[in-house]
Amino acid sequence: MTLPAVLPSLLTSPVTAAYARLAEVFPALRVDLLTDGERAPVGGGWVSAAGLAAGGPDLDAFLAWDEAQVRRDHGQRARPDVVASFALHRYAWPACLLITVPWFLHRRVPRVPVEDVSFQRELGRMTVRATDFACLPADPAATLPGARVVPDEEALRAEVRTAVAEHLGPVLEGFAPRMRRGRRALWGMATDEIVEGLWYVAHLLGEERRGMAELERLLPGTAKPYVGTAGFRELTGPAGETLSTRDRASCCLYYTLRPEDTCVTCPRTCDADRVRKLSAGT
Repeated sequence: MTLPAVLPSLLTSPVTAAYARLAEVFPALRVDLLTDGERAPVGGGWVSAAGLAAGGPDLDAFLAWDEAQVRRDHGQRARPDVVASFALHRYAWPACLLITVPWFLHRRVPRVPVEDVSFQRELGRMTVRATDFACLPADPAATLPGARVVPDEEALRAEVRTAVAEHLGPVLEGFAPRMRRGRRALWGMATDEIVEGLWYVAHLLGEERRGMAELERLLPGTAKPYVGTAGFRELTGPAGETLSTRDRASCCLYYTLRPEDTCVTCPRTCDADRVRKLSAGT
């Protein structure tokens, strides 16, 4: 008898299959799971989340990479807070997927403290040690070591919010002195990274509408420390088609380099420009 393909993944880790599926639809990011005795990679462009949270030399090197890229790609220097905003986005966007993708695909929510995550952005790779996770009572993984069973979907959404805050909170503290943003604005950025990361991956999976609905329930606007809702709304295109957009809770500051080229979800982008950009991409 042939065993289901999910069984080996389940025996390896409750999140193995989710990260494998992520790599299939988004090859630019690969997540490797570390065993209990396996050490995270060091050197060669790797940085630990704990190093970023500490706000010292590891963060300095991380920011230097972004500063050099801006000078190379745009022929100018960016303000230090702009560099820090770019760098935070480049870490937080994939880091949120470590939690939201297993939740979206398999209703499993891993806890990934900063000590257990490393990132190599040039290679698009992350390593994570995920030993504890939350799941629903009917999940076959509920009997595994490290499982924390919660009663229903809303409790599981609370686990997602807690897991992301547990991971990103220290990272935001590490970045905060380099940015001209207060606590509310930083958590607005975190809200945007959760939404835009999973929204994009859900689109790649062919489940964009479900992803949007899940994110609206995940971030109803009252869940602290997050700021704002998922922010989705619909516009009408030139042929009467429906175009999905959202209103970001924060700004990435890209306009400081190219004022005429704002993001399609930027608070500075009017609806007419959004329709034009979205229609051009269809």
